[in-house]
Amino acid sequence: MKYRFYVDEVGNPDLKASTNPNHRYLSLTGIIMELDYVRSTVFPAIESLKTRYFNSHPDEPLILHRKELVNKRYPFHSLRDPLIEDSFNAELLSLLRELDYVVITTVIDKLEHKHRYDVWRYDPYHYCLSVLVERYVLWLEARQAVGDVMAESRGGKEDRRLKASFERLYNEGTDHVPPVKFARYLTSKQLKVKPKSNNIAGLQLADIIAHPSFKATQARRSNRPLPVNFGGLIAQILEEKKYYRSLTGKIDGWGRKWLP
Repeated sequence: MKYRFYVDEVGNPDLKASTNPNHRYLSLTGIIMELDYVRSTVFPAIESLKTRYFNSHPDEPLILHRKELVNKRYPFHSLRDPLIEDSFNAELLSLLRELDYVVITTVIDKLEHKHRYDVWRYDPYHYCLSVLVERYVLWLEARQAVGDVMAESRGGKEDRRLKASFERLYNEGTDHVPPVKFARYLTSKQLKVKPKSNNIAGLQLADIIAHPSFKATQARRSNRPLPVNFGGLIAQILEEKKYYRSLTGKIDGWGRKWLP
């Protein structure tokens, strides 16, 4: 069986911006799904949801974006009707609960990273990506499966940064996973980078889940309850059954990792 790891980013990797509370954190969230399952089940389910609520057409498919959904912006303006919004939210939560996928999230506190490593400044994005993909490879190993990785395109310069970081990781490995293991379980040393406009179901799911997962990781780090909002309901589903976890059910350190 071949899997794909769909990765979405919350925040930015700029260390200079770490003193700004709004830009202090960088989070990467990946969703693991089996490719045949994406084709047979995930993609049709998401397209059906978009067609029923937003009149999406195959020739001009709508792309789910969390920010536009939350703010009810066009083409999601039908959500301004409270009854439609309640119905859509219930169906989306049901879909997130029923679909078969595994979630891994890493969060780096860039300010703490900057203070702790005054000399050694590991690039925040590469640091997050290495921990994220390391766990994906260990997940693949446990199932004796193979897979690749896909991230959302951010544009020319950013895409080159993403690809270079991934290739470096593939070639060098990490402190815990040698490069030979990356080569054994990853089918390509090239990161697939695609725009959301390609209507990729996995990237749209990652976009919806990434921010709630970041907030959940932040809350649990501070020993706080999950947020009391729609994102908190998504996070509750992730904690119940979607995060990668140890054999004893531990999530932190497995499906969620706080850095440094």
